[in-house]
Amino acid sequence: MKTNTLEIPVICYGEILWDMLPDGPQPGGAPLNVSYHLNKLGLLTSIVSRVGNDTNGEKLIKLLENWGINHDFVQEDAEYPTSEVIAKMNNGNEVSYDIVYPVAWDFIGVSDAIAGQLSPDTYFVYGSLSSRNTITRKTLMELLEIDCIKVFDINLRPPFVNKDLLEMLLAKADIVKFNQAELEMAQILFGGSFSQELSQIRFIQDKFNVPEIIVTKGEFGASYYKNDKVYHAWGTEVKVKDTIGSGDSFLSAFIANHHLKQDPKVTIKNSVAMGAFIATKKGGCPPYEIAEYTNFRNQIF
Repeated sequence: MKTNTLEIPVICYGEILWDMLPDGPQPGGAPLNVSYHLNKLGLLTSIVSRVGNDTNGEKLIKLLENWGINHDFVQEDAEYPTSEVIAKMNNGNEVSYDIVYPVAWDFIGVSDAIAGQLSPDTYFVYGSLSSRNTITRKTLMELLEIDCIKVFDINLRPPFVNKDLLEMLLAKADIVKFNQAELEMAQILFGGSFSQELSQIRFIQDKFNVPEIIVTKGEFGASYYKNDKVYHAWGTEVKVKDTIGSGDSFLSAFIANHHLKQDPKVTIKNSVAMGAFIATKKGGCPPYEIAEYTNFRNQIF
């Protein structure tokens, strides 16, 4: 589906791929997952990525078309294949990943057309994993020089953890999402000596001048630090199918509510509800109607 990109308020940058699960491949990658759920929530998105000139790439493009996600900026690579990630299920529903390198999204090229879509009101969502290779990193750093709302979804996947890169990406961010393990790792990398979450957050905010930080905590909910205010939402016990894409769906709900200028208390509650709701389903981009999410959210809050 062709969409006027000038009307799209969110652009997601980075990896799109196939998660190779024990029971078959599923589409994935944080930018794809975030875009999928934003679309479900009524906020149009565009993806900046790269796929191979192969069947896997064709299938991903077809899915984006079917979902109504703009793919004008998904490039095609004649040399490197579409990304596959070997996903392993641990302890029933936790997931670990073997991320193949190099693949097409390691070579996202610079484009004036992409830069032209960013404005002060555009949400530009990026992660740390997609910057593991020089070419994609260079393109990202150029785009981060443009005035827009920069949302950094930290995605620390060993062995692709680089202190200097993380420092550069944090310094550009307006909004940062950590999980608890990532927040602890940031403390270690940057010399923080704080044990309490509030002190850890203030350390990051002061060091990198980040006005808004989110910390996700799985079944224990999440916290949203906005300037000098803190907002918390407790999680709820659900029957988990798997945790793939749960954090990405959380971020989608956060961006959608942030875009609508919802009260921060409402924003963090709705985001926690979305993350829990997707954990009850299989895969990062499961089929669902928005009424299902709304009913689920209303039952827990």
